[in-house]
Amino acid sequence: MTEDDARRALLVRAFETAVPPQPAWTDEDRDWASRAAAEVEGERASTETFVARRARLAVERLAARDRNVQRLLRSLTWRPWVGWALALAAFAAGVAADAIGAGQRINVLAPPVLALVAWNLVVYAVTALRALASMAGRPRPQGTLARLLARAAHAAIAPRRDDAGSSPMARFAADWARASARLNATRVARVLHLSAIAFALGALAGMYLRGLGLEYRAGWESTFLDTARVRALIGFALAPAAWLTGIALPDAARLEAIRFPASPGEPAANWIHLYAVTTALAVVLPRLLLAAIDQLRERRLATRFPLPLDDVYFSTLARTHRGEAASVLAVPFSHPLTPQAALGLRAMLGSAMGAQTRLAIAPTLDYGDEESAAAVLRPVQQPTLVVALMSATATPEPQAHGVFVATLSAALPAGATLLVVVDESGFVARFGDTDPTASRRRDERRAAWTRFLAPHGQRPLFVDLERTDAPLAGRALREALDRSASPALAQATT
Repeated sequence: MTEDDARRALLVRAFETAVPPQPAWTDEDRDWASRAAAEVEGERASTETFVARRARLAVERLAARDRNVQRLLRSLTWRPWVGWALALAAFAAGVAADAIGAGQRINVLAPPVLALVAWNLVVYAVTALRALASMAGRPRPQGTLARLLARAAHAAIAPRRDDAGSSPMARFAADWARASARLNATRVARVLHLSAIAFALGALAGMYLRGLGLEYRAGWESTFLDTARVRALIGFALAPAAWLTGIALPDAARLEAIRFPASPGEPAANWIHLYAVTTALAVVLPRLLLAAIDQLRERRLATRFPLPLDDVYFSTLARTHRGEAASVLAVPFSHPLTPQAALGLRAMLGSAMGAQTRLAIAPTLDYGDEESAAAVLRPVQQPTLVVALMSATATPEPQAHGVFVATLSAALPAGATLLVVVDESGFVARFGDTDPTASRRRDERRAAWTRFLAPHGQRPLFVDLERTDAPLAGRALREALDRSASPALAQATT
């Protein structure tokens, strides 16, 4: 999947999992997009091809209804001119910088251009350490300059939007920031390498331009170094440049003859040539190599974007395209389902995961049977989703509900997702749901369940199974399932 296809797919996902439903995108539009993509690509199309085609069709319809859609997509698209503009600015800064020194005198031990070379050597060392850490399996953090440049570039290409409060838009922007972090980091690294090259070339160009109208004299002075040590140091730093240019390095007598302040120095042309070649060897060539490597990485990530398609949302789309049914196992804990609640659960699952979804309801586990929850999963063949069903009338207890959720999570089959559903039908029947007191009690109970399940890595879905609106509940279920896939998305982008 390409970068553009992944961006569109995440945008459509944000709209299809939005709660409440968005007028610009309904469940009828969702079904239409799946049917249209299947007709265009055929039944044997891969998941990547089907999802990409579906996203293109969906974005076309969305953009026709909401002009902010295309504007948001454009604002989050990388602008190549940003890199070139930064490189041009770096070149201008290099030309303006004084790479020789004030007073038309060059101290050959410490010319300003030497600081540029030293800085780049430090960058190479840090890059090598990060590469070794990455090879060792440790995550490679993004550099400070890269983070700052990424923010500046994003601020430059992302215009102010009046849809900042729109839930699907905000959700998509956050999802895309996570998904594209690796690609953007590679782009920023490439831009930094090219900008470093441009700055070095600008510094050299400015140095030679100033040399056309001014006479520079080269010499040296030092508090701690004598002539022999200076000769050894210069020989080490400038030997490659001297070998390439054929310019002979000075001997001890010549060095002593150009020592400041007793001597006015000598014409600096040869020294400028030597330091220019040294800068090219230490800055331009290595940075070109690193920029080329990042260019290849960027092209690979942009054409084979690492968007995980095995989460619940995309897996549901793929199953619908192939005509396969999802398998769901509901495990009630101290909460026997009424026939009406079972119908509501089935309708909600069908709306979210397709009408062919197969639902199996396990026998209700009572208090004290929490640890036997793992045995309930064994007879089920590869469920797509395991629903831990509990009642809002119960007060969550670590030794009961906590053990139940932890046991189910530990025994979860590979590829399955665990979702905690808190049924509010009994709570509403007891306290009502219209007066302010009942609403406050329900909010307090929801907050208690949410806090309780947070250490277990779960965010509960609250629904009145006996009085639920299937399409609305199905959308809420899709949003909850999509949240459960966020760790996979984050892991894919590290």
